[in-house]
Amino acid sequence: MFYISHRGNIFGPNKKNENKIDYIKNALDLGFDVEIDVWYHKNNFYLGHDEPQFKTNESFLLTKEFWCHAKNFEALVNLKKIKSNYFWHQEDDYILTSSGYIWTYPGKKLDKKSIYVLPEWSKKFDNSLNFSGICSDFIDKYKKKILTLK
Repeated sequence: MFYISHRGNIFGPNKKNENKIDYIKNALDLGFDVEIDVWYHKNNFYLGHDEPQFKTNESFLLTKEFWCHAKNFEALVNLKKIKSNYFWHQEDDYILTSSGYIWTYPGKKLDKKSIYVLPEWSKKFDNSLNFSGICSDFIDKYKKKILTLK
């Protein structure tokens, strides 16, 4: 089971720190995978949700615990070139990540290869455990919940 911190968040949204390198590293240090927002601008990779903010490099993006959300076309092309674990989506119900998992929009039907995205947006938590991972701003809470269901 993948436990994926959304933008580095563990205990809830933190707009001030999301996608910052140290914040992301903290989530990694606590044993979580991390979904990060990646831009490519002027021949460089950046992290940031609404715009390129924090400059980074290829080796950082190749961290095996990262799920790189390409935020512009150039990021998509260049994440593919470096063979990172990446995906692109807007508000699609389902998309396939480069590693073969189904990134599943909140509230949509899950499959054993699904990543259950932002369950906090749904009315009810799907406790079937018919998914491969979960991505949340409250990942610590959901990890504990899932461990009690097993």
